[in-house]
Amino acid sequence: MDSIPLHPASSAPKPAENAPSKPLNVLMVGTGEYTTGFVGGGASGSDKKVGVVGLTMFDLRRRGKVGQLSMVGTSGTKYPAIREHLHKNITQFYNGLDTSFQSYPADDKVDPNAYKAAIDALSPGDAITIFTPDTTHYPIALYAIERKIHVLITKPAVKTLAHHLALLEAAKKHGVFVYIEHHKRYDPAYADARFKAQSLGDFNYFYSYMSQPKSQLETFKAWAGVDSDISYYLNSHHIDINESIVQTLGYAPVKVSASASKGTALDLGCAPQTEDTISLLVHWVKTADPSKRATGVYTASWTAPQKAGVHSNQYFHYMASGGEIRIDQAKRGYDVADDRAGQLMWYNPFYMRYAPDEEGNFGGQGGYGYVSFEKFVDGCRAVNERGVEALEVLDKRGLPTLRNTVATTAILEAGRRAIDEGREVGIEEKEGVWRLI
Repeated sequence: MDSIPLHPASSAPKPAENAPSKPLNVLMVGTGEYTTGFVGGGASGSDKKVGVVGLTMFDLRRRGKVGQLSMVGTSGTKYPAIREHLHKNITQFYNGLDTSFQSYPADDKVDPNAYKAAIDALSPGDAITIFTPDTTHYPIALYAIERKIHVLITKPAVKTLAHHLALLEAAKKHGVFVYIEHHKRYDPAYADARFKAQSLGDFNYFYSYMSQPKSQLETFKAWAGVDSDISYYLNSHHIDINESIVQTLGYAPVKVSASASKGTALDLGCAPQTEDTISLLVHWVKTADPSKRATGVYTASWTAPQKAGVHSNQYFHYMASGGEIRIDQAKRGYDVADDRAGQLMWYNPFYMRYAPDEEGNFGGQGGYGYVSFEKFVDGCRAVNERGVEALEVLDKRGLPTLRNTVATTAILEAGRRAIDEGREVGIEEKEGVWRLI
């Protein structure tokens, strides 16, 4: 990845020419599917059998961008099995890739607040990644920010606009980089479409759909419908894509209505309040010319058929005054017939390519899942090296920073409230001050 060409902050000494940046120490918060690929008693049954976060960080450490690694969950009793899983499926598969890490709590302990001890063991300028239930994002992130630790949060950043704005203020006060892991921004097709959309004129209409098979509810059963919903989980992807397209065009969301279906998740044993599918209808207005309006419709489901052949259906349609864009990223021209699967399967190696390179090392550095984490690591190292003025540069680059994702959080919370309160919820932004009405 290219280094960030920034002028050093006045308070920071200029580094030696071509001097390598110090590797970033990273604490991985959360031990589940996305971090380790370990679910229940073994490898996940999804397309993330060896995880994403851990594998990426282990490889970034091999490449010299990451230094010490640690991991924290609530139950230390899982660590012996997790270490065995990582050794078997990563170390032995990728040319002896080092999968060692410091763990919290101890192997014989259970501690819901273990993240505090793990964060306290870090130093200012280190970083954490948060892949935990949505309701825990805010307290974990705030605890880290107040100790001058950089933070990556899986989408959604937080569940409420108030929490988002509070984190934004804390990050500014303590001079740290907070990045939301909206990896779809780096999907090659989506990235190209976002660029092309800028030349198509005024925003008019956006429709998106994203789903995962109902088998995922077995993995998510502990929190599905309790800590979060399917809109926060999947609609967050396309709302962010839409926001990232129209931000520079001057459009802002002004009101949200929503509808939800129920039944299938309940039959699968999920909590009574768990919805199957949620659709949000969002009204957008061009702030410089309120006569120009646009509509966004975002639908997400986690009760899609088991035998659809894809882990995630995902597509969108963007229409503007001078053209339109359609993207269907469910089936990417790559299908595999495997008797063990019992059906035709479509895979997505553009997200995480798990095949090793010709030397036997992990070879998926170009996958947009990997790229998303590397951009965070590079951003943290730039701030550590150049000072807080790097933060403004990173925001201006259009990265999914905390500042660049406020509207997405506002829409997601408004959608949840629209369902719960049975009404249309307004969004107001005046001179940088956001609120729901």
